[in-house]
Amino acid sequence: MLRSQIGRRRRWFNQRIATPPVRGSVAILTITALASCWVASLLFTSAATAQTPGLKMGANTKDPAAPFFIDLSGLDFKSLPPTRDPHNPNYPAATELPDGVVPGVDVTGNFIIGPTHRPAPEARVQHVPRGRVTTFAMTSEDSGIYSPGLVRDSSLESEITFSNDPSNLIVSTSHPGTWTRSVSVYVPRQLSGGGPAPFMVVGDGGGRTDETIFTVLDNLIAQKKLPPMIAVTIQAGGQDAQGSERGFEYDSVSGTYADFVEHEVLPLVERKTGVRLSRDPDARATMGFSSSGAAAFSMAWFHPELYHRVIAYSPTMVNQQWPHNTALRGGAWEYHSPWAGLKERLVLNARGFGAPTPTDMVLGSPLIARNARKPMRVWFEVGDRDLWYPINSMDDGMHDWVLASENMAKALAAKGYGYQFVFSRNAGHVDPATLSQTLGSALQWVWHGFNQPKSPQ
Repeated sequence: MLRSQIGRRRRWFNQRIATPPVRGSVAILTITALASCWVASLLFTSAATAQTPGLKMGANTKDPAAPFFIDLSGLDFKSLPPTRDPHNPNYPAATELPDGVVPGVDVTGNFIIGPTHRPAPEARVQHVPRGRVTTFAMTSEDSGIYSPGLVRDSSLESEITFSNDPSNLIVSTSHPGTWTRSVSVYVPRQLSGGGPAPFMVVGDGGGRTDETIFTVLDNLIAQKKLPPMIAVTIQAGGQDAQGSERGFEYDSVSGTYADFVEHEVLPLVERKTGVRLSRDPDARATMGFSSSGAAAFSMAWFHPELYHRVIAYSPTMVNQQWPHNTALRGGAWEYHSPWAGLKERLVLNARGFGAPTPTDMVLGSPLIARNARKPMRVWFEVGDRDLWYPINSMDDGMHDWVLASENMAKALAAKGYGYQFVFSRNAGHVDPATLSQTLGSALQWVWHGFNQPKSPQ
């Protein structure tokens, strides 16, 4: 199975890219950079040249029945990104909690918190046993799935494929390259015996976010509010957005990233640290931020035999997948909502990184609505000032992070999933203050009901 995946991956590059690989490694994007909002360099179109701040002239903000409709309801454009009203009638109903209160660890549904976000007690270092952390490096030479990687020569410079279709980009500066990333493994002091341990995989690992996660685990495990669990934090492969390794890994709507973790990362974790990781999907969680939040959901969606628990902050459930996928033209947007583009039956298939060609592939979205309910327990959050059309060449009706999360809540509720969705007032993209306030309760919620196996697997 793995060999066939590796073969398909290599054939994919041989067919699509003629540029020879570059030597050296690409820069690693940490979650600290995400917290300061990776789209800062992708400047919004100015209000002087657009009908609405952030959109180009001619973007469809008027006709919901026409292609690429952009919903402006409930948006305040005094800020960029605009501030959203959580009581927008187009959003599902939510319970507004008093300022400083977070949802309980045993309730489901939609909640509004803020505007004040003070760190929860468990996010502060306390006098409790501290887990040990082992860090090691991986390079593209260690991978069969993501070798070669993707490297973009410059900031995101792109063009759309057709004048009437802003949904698909050509990124001519992207080509094969190498990557280096670090992997950190947190092992709590309370973990005893040689049996398989519960664990969670965290995307966009590294930096202050790791410190917050490990501190919260130290405190909640010591208080017996969480089982002793291992955390594996994995850096992305480099850069960001379309044409980058990070974008390719996290925004692809497939099970490939989960395969990479399962077959290439976790065996190294066990060999280098001596731990045993549980094979029980109920004892495994995924977690991520922005695009790695979308990847966390994809890991459990495509591999429910591996993961049942998901935490995502500001998940990128929008049209960021690149290269273009004909079965899911809207990328992660099509988890929760139908394709927002041209309605003719012609489906486009990217040949290389250039213009698309026709295909007769059958579409299958929205994925949540059209598939049987999976054994997933999902916690996710979005900020009222989260991302909104950061790439001004993609006014495609599928780049509103808040609307995407609200639509996710609708889709999960309609299908009967157990989920908790938090809308955070006075919060930006992957908001650090919201993370410190809510991570402890999010972890307790997503692990609620977990019963540690009494015998080794």
